[in-house]
Amino acid sequence: MSFLRRRKPTSTPSSPNSDHNNDDSDIDNDKEKKIIREEKRKNTNTRWSCLDNCWWFVGGVCTVWWFLLFLYNAMPRSIPQYVTEVIAGPMPDPPGIKLAKEGLKANHPVVFVPGIVTCGLELWEGESCADGLFRKRLWGGTFGELYKRPLCWVKHMSLDNETGLDPPGMRIRPVSGLVAADYFAPGFFVWAVLIANLARIGYEEKNMYMASYDWRLSFQNTEVRDQTLSRMKSNIELMVATNGGKKVVVIPHSMGTLYFLHFMKWVEAPAPMGGGGGFDWCAKHIKAVMNIGGPFLGVPKTLAGLFSMEAKDIAIVKAFAPHVLESDVFHFQTLQHLMRMTRTWDSTMSMIPKGGETIWGGLDWSPEGHYECNTKQHKDNHKPSVKNMNYGRLISFGKEVATLHSSKLERLDFKGALKDKKHVNASICDVWTEYHEMGIENVEAIAKYKAYTADSILDLLYFVAPKMMKRGDAHFSHGIADDLDDPKYNHYKYWSNPLATTLPNATDMEIYSMYGVGIPTERAYVYKVNSDSECNIPFKIDTSADGGKDDSCLQGGVYSTDGDETVPVLSSGFMFAKGWRGKTRFNPSGIRTYIREYDHSPPANLLEGRGTQSGAHVDILGNFALIEDIIRVAAGATCEDLGGERVYSDIFKWSEKINLKL
Repeated sequence: MSFLRRRKPTSTPSSPNSDHNNDDSDIDNDKEKKIIREEKRKNTNTRWSCLDNCWWFVGGVCTVWWFLLFLYNAMPRSIPQYVTEVIAGPMPDPPGIKLAKEGLKANHPVVFVPGIVTCGLELWEGESCADGLFRKRLWGGTFGELYKRPLCWVKHMSLDNETGLDPPGMRIRPVSGLVAADYFAPGFFVWAVLIANLARIGYEEKNMYMASYDWRLSFQNTEVRDQTLSRMKSNIELMVATNGGKKVVVIPHSMGTLYFLHFMKWVEAPAPMGGGGGFDWCAKHIKAVMNIGGPFLGVPKTLAGLFSMEAKDIAIVKAFAPHVLESDVFHFQTLQHLMRMTRTWDSTMSMIPKGGETIWGGLDWSPEGHYECNTKQHKDNHKPSVKNMNYGRLISFGKEVATLHSSKLERLDFKGALKDKKHVNASICDVWTEYHEMGIENVEAIAKYKAYTADSILDLLYFVAPKMMKRGDAHFSHGIADDLDDPKYNHYKYWSNPLATTLPNATDMEIYSMYGVGIPTERAYVYKVNSDSECNIPFKIDTSADGGKDDSCLQGGVYSTDGDETVPVLSSGFMFAKGWRGKTRFNPSGIRTYIREYDHSPPANLLEGRGTQSGAHVDILGNFALIEDIIRVAAGATCEDLGGERVYSDIFKWSEKINLKL
């Protein structure tokens, strides 16, 4: 076992002094190593910023959310349903199951027309930065490419600023089929709940059609580039022919209501401008048009988006975290890039408020009058009245300007400020916008005009975005027709404006306006000049403007009225309450028009998701009452079978205040 013995180290004789020196050198070495380790530790500990903490917080929330979503989908369906029923009580049967028990069957073919942004878009041709993305979704789905290569994404999602069509070397096209708009993102339904309930009574893809289109383009350009209107016409004709001659029920949502209004004029107009279907095409092929959340007369929210790339929620984010949307998120000026991109989307101009001061009010009046946003009684049982507030001023520079009588307003015409142009030094900015060409004097002139109504707002947009408005003027109108017999109104630019065109000659057709009410909805804005940086957008919503107890409709620089959180009741309901009611010059054949309002009721708890009684602009597509109405009409019912109209708002009272020639 000698091989297991430890060999003794050889040692050399050493003096006591040498031992002492060795000990000292060992201590010095240890100290030096300790210092090196400490320096390395300090170097590896990076300094944390607020943004780092924010990203960790967002990442943590997203991780927890996706984990809970995984558990929700992984566990048997009976478990979450059981938990929900324990907390909220028994859940009603979905409309499809309920109506299937009543014996309803698939009858009329159904056509879905999605609105703006809800239809998926995919890449067919792009630049080198988009390699590997052929037929991958750039819009909708997970939006993964937005986070991976944001500037490349913005470039490909933008259209040509001169033509409003594809930039050279890029082709983005709409996804086809029901999957184009069933879900906007994983877990966020759009049409999926309605499709699933229709399937319960026997519907399938042969009698359901998603009329997807590139919602960035002007309506007529979807035909010029993609022949989308021709495809819709052919598909409707095919569905009628293959379903025993039964007419279709068309269900447009949001901007899709304007798109289908354009389609009904296009399909009957002679070629080459129109589809050549003849004056009775709609009467032969369409049973009912069930518009959901239709912005028929425009959306004030569009103005804030085009003017400053804001809405109420974005303005609040900018107020609390001013740099998050400027440079810290993607390390470039986010809002400026988004503004440049969205101003190439001609479709947005279809939702600029139509009808001018006649519809939306003037400096000292508005149809809604002094609407009370807070419907709950206060502690003293006294409802505060709104004093000197006027929705007719869509944009006001300063809270005082929004309430001051017009006789006391001192306004300077901004159009006379052309164009001494003390230019912004755009070379120091990440992205060029049309604001850089305006000059500082013109920015000040816009603010000095103080108050903008639905008439002057068009002049404002022409001033700040001339290229966009030049394209828009070729494709859309926003006024009221004097004489609808004038041949000029045969042009396609008037076809999506209910105040400058007529409904088709189809006396047996029914047209519904179905929308949510009871949610504060953006109607007018208080602005201020943004002097934070010459590269920033020069105007922003003044979030410090608040009405307090005396004016509950003004919060965070935004005046609210009744609506579905996106579209005011006035826009969705006026044409049905007055403009198209009975035989009018806008409805010469007397098509029956109906209003069906859905009073908003938020979900009782998180387990209910987005709720089954929601009146919100997109969530209403999961509203059980609305789905039941649609299924009954698709199965053959009329509005009288549904119980007639259902109205909760003051739309009829407001409509009477509008002096429109009928």
